[in-house]
Amino acid sequence: MKKSWIAAAGLVLMMAAGYGLYEYSLRPAVEEESVVAVSPESKPNIVHEANFLYGINVDDFKIVDGVVGRNQTLSTLLAPFDVPYQVIDRIAKKSRDIFDVRKIAFNKKYTVLTSKDSSSKAAFFIYEPNAAEYVVYKLDGNDIYKESKPIELRKREVGGTISSSLYVNMTEQGITPDLIDEFADLYGWSVDFQRLQKGDKFKVVYNEKLVDGQVVGIEPIQVAYFEHMGQPYHAIPFEQNGQVTFFDIEGNSFKKAFLRDPVKFTRISSRYNLRRYHPVQKRYKAHLGTDYAAPRGTEIRAVGDGTIIAASYTGGNGNYVKVKHNGTYTTQYLHMSKIASGIRNGVRVKQGQVIGYVGSTGLATGPHLCFRFWKNGKQVDWLNEEIPPSDPILQENQMAFDRAKTEKLDQLASIPYIESLDGKLVTEVVK
Repeated sequence: MKKSWIAAAGLVLMMAAGYGLYEYSLRPAVEEESVVAVSPESKPNIVHEANFLYGINVDDFKIVDGVVGRNQTLSTLLAPFDVPYQVIDRIAKKSRDIFDVRKIAFNKKYTVLTSKDSSSKAAFFIYEPNAAEYVVYKLDGNDIYKESKPIELRKREVGGTISSSLYVNMTEQGITPDLIDEFADLYGWSVDFQRLQKGDKFKVVYNEKLVDGQVVGIEPIQVAYFEHMGQPYHAIPFEQNGQVTFFDIEGNSFKKAFLRDPVKFTRISSRYNLRRYHPVQKRYKAHLGTDYAAPRGTEIRAVGDGTIIAASYTGGNGNYVKVKHNGTYTTQYLHMSKIASGIRNGVRVKQGQVIGYVGSTGLATGPHLCFRFWKNGKQVDWLNEEIPPSDPILQENQMAFDRAKTEKLDQLASIPYIESLDGKLVTEVVK
């Protein structure tokens, strides 16, 4: 019995040992791995992403933003940061070819980067002359450079109807004045914008340039449509003879030898009139020009290519410029506040070039441009002249133009008119 009991006990112990070995074999290896030391070389690298502003790593700087106050200069802007006058004078002289610090203007943004230590020493001064550019001055060295911010393009397809004026109704759609001026120049010889009718319609497609979400400019019009008193005017762009020009659906050019207006879209305050009561001389006399009312300083443009034959001052005309375009046409621009730099006798000018600025010099009661137009040596009514257009679509380009025209007409047709709450037809597609 004793031997049997011992044998049974031994069997139980052997079974227990075997079960223990079986359980051990089933344990995950992670318990053993958890006690293994990790060498420094095997540790993951944590990469810190640097913060950049104006192309500068600003992790080691404090950022001080500000806006230029009235009459502030580079010297007064940097004075609170204890920048020595010698440093300010040096960078002011060196930067003239990049950006003249004398042009630092009221209400423009600037940024100063200072060290994070107790000295708070100014290291960089950054000035933004406009929303798309910035100038960097490295204060502890000689680096001065101008950079442009990244530009984003946003396509706009806008349509609307005239209930007030082209300017008012386009502005309500968020269209910039530059685009309105381009639109008015495009249709200037087809539509009299001084005599628009309620219900006239427009459509236009173009790209806006954005920097940090802010519109800073536009690209040229891609296609346009205007309907005046039920008459449609399609403006289809097409490249011919190396130049992109707008044509109507018949292939006739919108471009003329002259711009329609010597100042950007504005109003006509007085027309050609052989018997007009002169507001200064207080008598009836012929008014042989067209008056454009505009704020003082508004740019005046040469309506066509030509040569300056007069740029002077007289008591009646004030500051004026006269341009000979060819053997047939001559134009004159009166009452300027000043003549543009470089405009003098013998200088060639291009269509659209700025030749002066609106003022009220000479016999004038307020700021405006008196524009005069000669044909074959005689002053004529500018608004009644039929100016010859540029060349139409050439025969060899007709098939290519027809394909481009179909594409653009489909694009215009896809822009729907939507009735707004105030009863005006307005629509916009942003892409």
